[in-house]
Amino acid sequence: MASRRTTDSSSSPFIPSARFLAWTLVAGTLLLAGAVHDEQPPQPSAGQALSPLPGASVHRTAAPAGPTVLPLPLPPAEPLWLRIPAINVNAPVTKLHLDSSGALEPPPADDPNRAGWYSEGTAPGSAGTAVTAGHVDLPTGNAGVFYELGALTKGNTIEIDRADRRTAVFTVDALEVYDKQRFPSEKVYGISERAELRVITCGGGYAKHTGYQGNLVVYATLTAVR
Repeated sequence: MASRRTTDSSSSPFIPSARFLAWTLVAGTLLLAGAVHDEQPPQPSAGQALSPLPGASVHRTAAPAGPTVLPLPLPPAEPLWLRIPAINVNAPVTKLHLDSSGALEPPPADDPNRAGWYSEGTAPGSAGTAVTAGHVDLPTGNAGVFYELGALTKGNTIEIDRADRRTAVFTVDALEVYDKQRFPSEKVYGISERAELRVITCGGGYAKHTGYQGNLVVYATLTAVR
């Protein structure tokens, strides 16, 4: 088991440690699922992947799919509710913390309709890369909150109600699936001056004895505030 790791010194107080979270995903301790059904959740097509920009760094890999003029990032505030209208997600948000081994705890398995937010990281809507996560399915065979996540397409919206009574609206820029053993931590968790969101669940191929082989990552950018 990997030892507890510390936050990158180059990160701001509201940016999660890329190495930290990447290890959690690679180790398979986040969003662990042992589905008993044969049906597989939807997976994104190649057309939903990131479109690299000429000269872009690893952190700036795609232009926002929404408006070209983006709202200013919001001050930090706790997220309370997450909605994805295109796939009928309407879920409360719970805080996720690190356990004693340094791994990110998954959302409660007894409530599949609950999303999680890495609460030591960026608040959704604030400058930086906010991280949300949820189960794709459960060992009981029940679908998780993000079972349909792979059906999203560029331009779909994700709405997050915050404790400051504002709603941060994000537009999906891309969806990609990564093998757990080759998870691109810098690309997924890299520092951003914009307000960005990552929504993560299990994905890729599935094996009965080892579970899902990868992680599905949704990239989104703040495009409106209500």
